[in-house]
Amino acid sequence: MKHKFLKGFVIGTVSTVGAITGSLLAFKKTVVDPIEEKENQIEESRRRANRKSHSAHQG
Repeated sequence: MKHKFLKGFVIGTVSTVGAITGSLLAFKKTVVDPIEEKENQIEESRRRANRKSHSAHQG
């Protein structure tokens, strides 16, 4: 009886940790990554505009 309980407890714990990890990875992929990608795109556009502005006033 003791071994069955221990085995079930370990399997349940591993399953729960796996489910939580999967949920966190899915959240990161669907929410965090697109936000970071958009921020990087905005930053790149800002850098390009700044370079263009500086090069237009050279001379």
